[in-house]
Amino acid sequence: MAKYGFDLHIHSCLSPCAENSSLPADMAGMFALSGYKIAALTDHNSCGNCRPFLKACDHYSMLGIPGMELNTAEEVHVICLFKTIEDAERFSDYVYSTLPPVKNRKDLFGDQLYADELGNITGEEEKLLINASSIGIYQVKELAEQYQGLAYPAHIDRSSNSLLSNLGLWDPAMGFELAELSYSCPEDLLKKRKDLKGLKAIRATDAHRFGQIPSAPGQFMELESLDIPSVFEWLRTYAPSI
Repeated sequence: MAKYGFDLHIHSCLSPCAENSSLPADMAGMFALSGYKIAALTDHNSCGNCRPFLKACDHYSMLGIPGMELNTAEEVHVICLFKTIEDAERFSDYVYSTLPPVKNRKDLFGDQLYADELGNITGEEEKLLINASSIGIYQVKELAEQYQGLAYPAHIDRSSNSLLSNLGLWDPAMGFELAELSYSCPEDLLKKRKDLKGLKAIRATDAHRFGQIPSAPGQFMELESLDIPSVFEWLRTYAPSI
């Protein structure tokens, strides 16, 4: 068994709220320099930059995981992770079809850039990716599993785009076995809530730019094998509880 530093909520230049310099390969490289061994790219409503991110992770001897930060119909952000890039891209195509046909306003929201593993800009997404999809929060877990994925609500302690801020409570009927907390969440804040008792939780940087990448990992998972199935098993079984 070995311990691996990880972060499962990272953005690239495809997310309009990220900087154009946050190229997928460079984000992977910066996390590798900080000592991380497991990282997931989770751009808003898209897995479009996951392939170059995974190639870069492999180059830096990191385990890269393809993912997405899905925005549900209720404006709740949910992390969706996948075992293969093919499953991730099929899920991404479906999510794209559920987004409203609204063009991105670059002057308001920023660019949405596709890039390759060498850092070259290969295209630009015209549809605004940060809009809410038509996928409801009660659909997400089962939908992700249809693509061999794992889903859990992002940054539930935040005052916007979180499950608790938008819905008010944690309903077990949603089916989630895990939650994400921001690093700014106090240790005891959520322990006061009875609806969260015993819930497994991890933390994430939600890094959109280089300056948000810590100098060292803030959490670790202990695995027998450094692969995605082992990561999924750890998240479902061994992640710490609130």
